[in-house]
Amino acid sequence: MSTATMTEVGAPPAAPSFRSRLFRVPGIWIGGALIFLFIFSAIFADVISPYGPDVRDGQNQPPSSAHWLGTDSNEKDVLTRVLHGSRLSLIASITSISCAVVVGVGLGMLAGYNGGRTDMLVMRLIDIWLSFPSLLIAFLVIAALHPGWPAVIIAVALINVPVFARQIRAEMLSLKHAAYAEAAIAAGATPFYMVIFVFLPAVTGTIWVLATLGLGHAILEVAGLSFLGIAGDPSHAEWGAMLVEAKEYLHVTIWPAIAPGIAISLTILGFNLFGDGLREVFNRRSRSM
Repeated sequence: MSTATMTEVGAPPAAPSFRSRLFRVPGIWIGGALIFLFIFSAIFADVISPYGPDVRDGQNQPPSSAHWLGTDSNEKDVLTRVLHGSRLSLIASITSISCAVVVGVGLGMLAGYNGGRTDMLVMRLIDIWLSFPSLLIAFLVIAALHPGWPAVIIAVALINVPVFARQIRAEMLSLKHAAYAEAAIAAGATPFYMVIFVFLPAVTGTIWVLATLGLGHAILEVAGLSFLGIAGDPSHAEWGAMLVEAKEYLHVTIWPAIAPGIAISLTILGFNLFGDGLREVFNRRSRSM
């Protein structure tokens, strides 16, 4: 037997690529499909919607061929309102989680890389931050601002900052003692270079997982704050605002409440499944290295 043949026979099977591992996790497929449906509905709501969001055609009608999910107390098509409501939820959630990522990752990397007093100060700040209930944070934001979507976005971002800060700080504490990091520091790498080109790529997987799971929580938090009236004008098509209107007429019809509730649940399920799938993929990747 030739050397080449022996090498081919005796060689261990190649580890699956990151992309192939991504497609083997059921949560990625199921969660990704639900997220795609959510984003598609938000972008193409005007095309999919059978009516305009403000078209009136009879109050509290049951589901029919004309109105698949019936109409609400304001004579508006429920399906149309649900589709258009996904836009505000998508924009508010992505914006708030993006802000939380920037602030939380920055604080976590600052604390983990510097250590010492900086670490102690940042983590005590995070501990104080976490001692405030989420609703109290939202009310404090409203006290400083006015009810409206900017207040909702800022409140949801502040609620999620500690999640990113604590997790990234924990990873930084272990990464900065890794052999490749100590070698780069010994070679004269600056702190800026270490943070941007060494540590940040190493925690990118964790950031993606936390951000995906955070979007699921943000959808619920946005709807909850809108339900409490913090989002401002309740006439806008938004899932939380739809639930507020529907609860007054539950004795007449349940469809205006069921439709946005199912939309919220499926969207959160999609982000949770996708985030758990990403976590599994990145864990397999780290074990195979």
